Amino acid sequence: MSYDLAVWDGDRPLDDDQAGSTYDELYKRYLESYDVVVPPVPSVVAYVEALLTRYPDDDGSVVWASPPVIEEASGPMVYLLMSYGKAAEVSEYAAALAHEHGLVCFDPRGECLRP
Repeated sequence: MSYDLAVWDGDRPLDDDQAGSTYDELYKRYLESYDVVVPPVPSVVAYVEALLTRYPDDDGSVVWASPPVIEEASGPMVYLLMSYGKAAEVSEYAAALAHEHGLVCFDPRGECLRP
């Protein structure tokens, strides 16, 4: 079981409904479509690298449910899958770090923006 967050580069949506629509559009365009591989944009790469500085995704990782994390990134979006046992700690940090990097952080299961 995992706890998921979506982080993307773009304007911050006005509310959770707008964020949900943006998430759906980005997910379908960049993560569901396997026809075309889109490299992650530099801001997403920098975010993932900063995140992995604190929570590495090496072979013994108990944090990430789907390492390597960078493989969950495409275009302006990265989809983070965290082990449920570490989710509270890691998701709080991931959301704060996204804010520091000027990125949007969205909880797809809770259908809400973070933080």
